[in-house]
Order: sequence, then structure tokens, then C-alpha cells
Amino acid sequence: MSDAAQPTAAEVRAAAEAVKAALDRHLAAVERRSGEDDPAVYEAFNELAAAAEEYDELLYDRYDEVTPFEIPGGEDSLPPYTGPEEPNALSVLIRRDYAVVEPQRLLAQAGRVADLDADAETGAGSSVHAALGVLFGEFEPDEIASRHKEFGLEEGDSTLWVTASDDPPEPGEWLDAPFDQADPQRVVCRFDVSAVFDDDLDDVSDEVDEVDEVDITDAETLEEVDR
Repeated sequence: MSDAAQPTAAEVRAAAEAVKAALDRHLAAVERRSGEDDPAVYEAFNELAAAAEEYDELLYDRYDEVTPFEIPGGEDSLPPYTGPEEPNALSVLIRRDYAVVEPQRLLAQAGRVADLDADAETGAGSSVHAALGVLFGEFEPDEIASRHKEFGLEEGDSTLWVTASDDPPEPGEWLDAPFDQADPQRVVCRFDVSAVFDDDLDDVSDEVDEVDEVDITDAETLEEVDR
């Protein structure tokens, strides 16, 4: 960042004061909260997170320093849970993304399945669309996930949400719009898989490798390492 674009010392100081004020508001909201999921506490938390992020950015831009704490971002957290404390029913919502990277392998696998079914009239080997219908009709989603390479697929991001409800829905109640009632505030837990997380781990590993490298330039340094 150029010197002209750097924040002033006064701006950094103002951001620090904003963090202090947000801390006071957050503590006050916690002390007054009416229940475990008090929206005032949630709002104060978000304000504190925003103030801390702003201060951290300005501090780094001005002084090349960072804060010793990290507040999780919105993508890593869920809104306050508002579902039943003792759910009588639950729904498991799963999304898995795939890329079709080997269409011929996909068509061949679907053709084998169709050949085993004497009554099949699917045209499995004629198009990727038909082949996908055959394979996902034959195999459970978990089996496709574990054997995706055999089917010419490449995994993308995936997520699993477990949501709670007071009562199980009536048969056929949600079939026309199965995901419209996915309320994040009723999510008991969720599990995400993404290549983004792998990239983050690679970045950390690269930093560790750089720190672990030893530059031995003369005999005296070599003797110190041997000791």
C-alpha cells in the first residue's frame, strides 16, 4: 500500500476506541441478557466483530502489526438457534457438488448398469444427462460419494445440515419445494467440506516449511547445528 493510501495515526486510534466501546456494549448486553439466545447479545457480538476487524486492518496498514485475537467471521458461524430444545423430529439436508471430468467413463458405467437391467430402456449410453439419471437411480448418494472417480466425477464443495423441528412433516408435505423450509436458525449442527480449507492448510504448511529451513553458510554455523 502506498503512503498516500495509508490510514492516519488518528484513524487507527479512533478504531481502537471503537473496539473499546464495542467491548463495553457487548459486556453490558451479556450482563442484561434475557436468555441463552438473546438477540441483543448477538447484535453486540456482530458490532464487536466488525469493530475489531476494522481496527485490525487499519493497524496492519499503518504499522504492519496485527491483533492477538481473531473473531470468527459470518461464514464460519450460525445465527442463534431458535428451534426446540427437545426436538421431536429432524431433517438432514445434504448438498454435494461434482464436476463431470470424464464423460466417457460416466457413460460406460451407466451402460453397464443398464445392461444388467433387462427391462431398462433409458438410453444410458447416449447422453450424460441420461447416464446421471441411471447412476443416481441405482446407487445411494453415499456410495457415489465414495466411488465418484469410478463414475468420472470430481468432488466439489459439500455441506450437511441437521435441522430440528417440533413435529415430523406430513407425508408429501414438502416434496414440491424440499429446501424452501431450511431455516438456519434451526440448524443443530453443520459439516462443510471445501478445497478452500485445503488451501488454507497448504498456506500454513508453507509458512512452517519456510521457518524450518536452516541456511548453513559457513563451518562455524555447521558446528553450532551439530551441537
